[in-house]
Amino acid sequence: QIFDLEEIVAQFDLQAGMKVTDLGCGSGYFTIELVKAVGETGLVNAVDILDSALETVRTRALEAEIKNIHLIKANLEVVGNTNLSDNSQDFVLIKNVLFQNDQKVMVIREAKRILLPGKKFVVIDWEKGAGGLGPPDNYRTPKESILGMINQEGFIYEKNIVVDVYHFGMMFRK
Repeated sequence: QIFDLEEIVAQFDLQAGMKVTDLGCGSGYFTIELVKAVGETGLVNAVDILDSALETVRTRALEAEIKNIHLIKANLEVVGNTNLSDNSQDFVLIKNVLFQNDQKVMVIREAKRILLPGKKFVVIDWEKGAGGLGPPDNYRTPKESILGMINQEGFIYEKNIVVDVYHFGMMFRK
């Protein structure tokens, strides 16, 4: 990893017992860190469309003896596909997902649907023009475009999340 997961997750203001969802969890680096933040009384939903990603998260959770990760296979471009209840989550993370989705607004709407009113979600994605690691620049979406989409869905911008030179991060409140 190129960034300090603990420092990034510390900016999320998570507390023990929270219900958290990692939309597009990938191999679960953040998922495992989120579990540490919400403790044994919390629950982390790890959502991805790829079986291979979910299998990696399952293996990592077993190795770390973590029992409070719920694996969900879902297409994030279809609102409701996670089968999580409306207004059920204390926090949602969307990390390195939007750049690879054509239906970015649908992913944001799914976050909105499952998030409790007044609760927060964080978007972390590849910074356009940052070069270096990650996808080619033409696949990256400018931070301002993502901010605009999220604002149009009625979220309130809270603060920037410091990640690294290759990523931007922003926190919003429903």
